[in-house]
Amino acid sequence: MAIRLDGKAFADGLCEKLITEVEGLKAAHGLRPCIAVVLVGEDPASQVYVRNKVKRCEQLGIDSIEHRPADNITQAELMALIDELNGNDDVHGILVQLPLPEHLDEDQVINAIQPEKDVDGFNLLNVGRLSVGQKGLLPCTPLGSMMLLKDHLGDLSGLNAVVVGRSNIVGKPMAQLLLRENCTVTIAHSKTKNLADVCRSADILVAAVGRPRFVQGDWIKPGATVIDVGINRIEEDGKNRLVGDVDYDAAFEHAGAITPVPGGIGPMTIACLMYNTVAAAKAANKIE
Repeated sequence: MAIRLDGKAFADGLCEKLITEVEGLKAAHGLRPCIAVVLVGEDPASQVYVRNKVKRCEQLGIDSIEHRPADNITQAELMALIDELNGNDDVHGILVQLPLPEHLDEDQVINAIQPEKDVDGFNLLNVGRLSVGQKGLLPCTPLGSMMLLKDHLGDLSGLNAVVVGRSNIVGKPMAQLLLRENCTVTIAHSKTKNLADVCRSADILVAAVGRPRFVQGDWIKPGATVIDVGINRIEEDGKNRLVGDVDYDAAFEHAGAITPVPGGIGPMTIACLMYNTVAAAKAANKIE
């Protein structure tokens, strides 16, 4: 029987620490960390994500500015908005909610964000810094996953880690962070041969493939720590449910510890966005 890794409780604790830190920045330096959120169009899921992020900002005392251009905004207009936010010294973090409408070039937009304000950690310069071990803003989901892993396991040196998924947002940066912690890392994916056997070799298994209940319970090494990054909405028994990339109930019988969905990595992602915003504000003002 596994231990349930409560991401919501950990995220709440992290945010309590950030509240104290934000209050200290205001008192000692007159500094109010600020994030600008750009939400293009009316995508319902994106609206929910942004609403949750703004709510967290309010709880922590972080200023948030919302820009909601229509979904017919041109590439040039969106780039001009990013340029304006880059030049605003009162804005410490810029988040462009993805996905963007198909006519817009996401890569161009992400890489137009100043790396020091790239609180999502997606800019190519921050990706490069991560790959060579330099300091930079880290992607929020891998960062939150790593915080939970280190809190539960302590030193990760020498452990076998398997990441199922190779996305630029989660899979690849997660593998880099695990490598930084001296794990032996394998990146697997849906086309990996003998995927179940590869997963069974893992002391740490990170599922980030974007397919509901893809990882089966008997793929998990007894006692392994499982980080389930997936958030999939399915219809089941006449109800709308959120499930992960791991068959949670079956995995619970094999794993030593596992993150639930919901209540696992999702809250950590938002908490780490707040963490990055505070870090960016401190760096911009040369505060240790």
